Amino acid sequence: MEFVAASEHALKIAKIAAQAAYDKKAENIVLLDVSEHLVITDIFLIASADNERQVGAIVDAIEAALDEIDVDPIRREGNREGRWVLLDYFDIVVHVQQDEERSLYDLERLWSDCPHIPVELV
Repeated sequence: MEFVAASEHALKIAKIAAQAAYDKKAENIVLLDVSEHLVITDIFLIASADNERQVGAIVDAIEAALDEIDVDPIRREGNREGRWVLLDYFDIVVHVQQDEERSLYDLERLWSDCPHIPVELV
């Protein structure tokens, strides 16, 4: 297992967000520890969706799950297009992308030197 430098708080909210995404049928959910490379956040959560409606449902589920523990996004971008929505929670940044955008921008490749964080989703 790779060393993870992300804070415990970031890990906690990333796992809650990942489970919420999984519950709404997000695919290929990846958590990347970017804390050693960025000062603005600890974790990128990247998830795929088949269409605009699913992107919206996943984003809504993540926001609702994190709202339950009083964690609100400081920024939300990409709402209108529904192809790539970014939720910035300071400690984590969530990227929910349609498959085409995920392939095109390939965030995992851009951040390939960052450790993957294992997460069990049920």
